[in-house]
Amino acid sequence: MLIRRRGTTKPTEAVLDLTPPHMTVAAREALRSYTPARIALRSTGVSLATGPLLDFQLAHARARDAVNAAIDVRMLCDELRRTGMPALALESQAKDRATYLRRPDLGRALSQDSAALLTPGEYDVVFVIADGLSALAVERHALRLMGAILPLISGWRLAPVCVVTQGRVAVGDAIGEALHAPLAVVLIGERPGLSSPDSLGAYITWEPRRGRKDAERNCISNIRDEGLTYAAAAGRLHYYLQESSRLHMTGLGLKDPTSDVAGLI
Repeated sequence: MLIRRRGTTKPTEAVLDLTPPHMTVAAREALRSYTPARIALRSTGVSLATGPLLDFQLAHARARDAVNAAIDVRMLCDELRRTGMPALALESQAKDRATYLRRPDLGRALSQDSAALLTPGEYDVVFVIADGLSALAVERHALRLMGAILPLISGWRLAPVCVVTQGRVAVGDAIGEALHAPLAVVLIGERPGLSSPDSLGAYITWEPRRGRKDAERNCISNIRDEGLTYAAAAGRLHYYLQESSRLHMTGLGLKDPTSDVAGLI
C-alpha cells in the first residue's frame, strides 16, 4: 500500500506503508520471548493497554531510583576486607548526587582529602568501584565480579580497592596516576535502561592518567544476571589485562577476544 509522505503536497512523493499487519497473540508472545525490549505491546485504540503502560511506569521509576540511590560504602569495604583485600573509601569532588548529575567534570576528580589517602606503590593493577549512574548495579554485581576475576590474576600485585562515591569512569585515571599503577579497572554502574536498571560496566585503561580519552579504554558492559555472566565477564577482563600488559595499550588498538567475535558470526 502506498501512502503520501507527511508534510508533502506532491501526490508523487509516496512511501511504502510498513505498518505490520495485526499479530496474533501467539505470534506476539513468541516475538517477545526473544527480548525484554518493549515490542509488540498490547494496545487499546491508539493507546497502550493498561498493563504495558503500568509496566513502563514501573520500569521508569526503577531507573530513576537506581540513578539517585547511594551505595553502601561501609558494606562494600567490609566485604572486601573480609576476603583479604585492602580497601579505601574515597569521594569525588561532587559533594552530593545533584551536583554529580549536573557536573560530570567533578565526578572525574577526587576530593582533596581522598587524594591525600593514595600512596604510590609497586602495583600491577588497581580496581576502582564507583557508583556511577546505578548504585544498584554496584551493590548487586561488583563484589561477585571481583570474586570471579581475582583467581584468574593470582600473583598480580593489587593496589587497595578504591570505592568511590559520586564517581565517573575517569576517576580511575586520577587514582591510577596517584598510585603509579600501570592498569586501572573501573567497575561502575551504567546508565539504567527501561529493562536494565542494574547493569554493571568494567572499563580498562593502560597507564591511567588525567586527560585520558574514552578511545584509550576498553569496556565490558551489561554485566548482570540477564546479561553477561560473571564468569564470561571475568574471562574477557582477564584477556584485556593480559593483552594490555603485553602490548602496553588499551582502547582502539586492543581488539576484542577472537573467541567472542567468532561466537557472534
